[in-house]
Amino acid sequence: MTTTTDFQDRMLSLGLARVAEQAALASASWVGRGNEKAADQAAVNAMRTQLNLLDIAGVVVIGEGERDEAPMLYIGEEVGTGKGPGVDIALDPLEGTTLTAKDMPNALTVIAMGPRGSMLHAPDTYMEKLAIGPGYPEGLVTLDMPPATRVSALATEKGCAPSDITVCILERPRHEAMIAEVRSTGAAIRLITDGDVAGVMHCADSEKTGIDMYMGTGGAPEGVLAAAALKCMGGQIEGRLVFRNDDEKARAAKAGITDLDRVYTRDEMVTQDVIFAATGVTGGTLLPGIRREPGWVTCTTLLMRSKTGSVRRMEYRTPVV
Repeated sequence: MTTTTDFQDRMLSLGLARVAEQAALASASWVGRGNEKAADQAAVNAMRTQLNLLDIAGVVVIGEGERDEAPMLYIGEEVGTGKGPGVDIALDPLEGTTLTAKDMPNALTVIAMGPRGSMLHAPDTYMEKLAIGPGYPEGLVTLDMPPATRVSALATEKGCAPSDITVCILERPRHEAMIAEVRSTGAAIRLITDGDVAGVMHCADSEKTGIDMYMGTGGAPEGVLAAAALKCMGGQIEGRLVFRNDDEKARAAKAGITDLDRVYTRDEMVTQDVIFAATGVTGGTLLPGIRREPGWVTCTTLLMRSKTGSVRRMEYRTPVV
């Protein structure tokens, strides 16, 4: 097994930013065109091409799905030149395919990289998630608390009224009872249609985004990506896998998960230092979208390293060929 000392996060970080940038630029021509699959495929192709230029022996642990469902960037796919350190890669080439197709805010390309064995191999199932930003005591809010209790606990810690708290929740029928309970406290809710990695990331920069907490059930792979982001930005996240049938439980067993009711913390989903990059495809609270002007196209990338806590916002401007 490759040792963690071989993971040159500083040297690899700029390469990771390029991976996110190229995926975003490739999907940009599909913004507002109504074709989710084409937008996603363009991002996948570009991300895979860029990953294969990096001197890494990479394995996709969070990807587009199982091998028989995803022709490229599937779980278990090997990427890179094979000449560098062994790394785990978690990615979502286009987080918010619907957002891209409809030209709605907060579509991102997202990728995280860490030493081999550093990330939870989450099966392609659902995960119940709860996240808050940095600076709070560990365990201030938990998945075992009712939604209203979470709001009250956070408000008390912040020294404000529950009505001053804003919670981000994915707008789905399964969340109707949760939404009603949160609103009963007086808290505000920002409903999002897609993109819950971005939703969780909003908590880590609440002064800018206005979001104090994220809660709800979404994709488990996105939960690991969100944990990687919070590992760099600061903040807490808890996740518990949700299984709808025996097939999904079998996927968990295949991924080596035996305790189906386990609650995972951020540092259990991402156990070692990672690097994380996200590029805006459509404009949003976290990042501006792709911008076009005569002869040029510009994108903005958030590049972070958990080891140093560094956060870079990088603008990339390139001529239109």
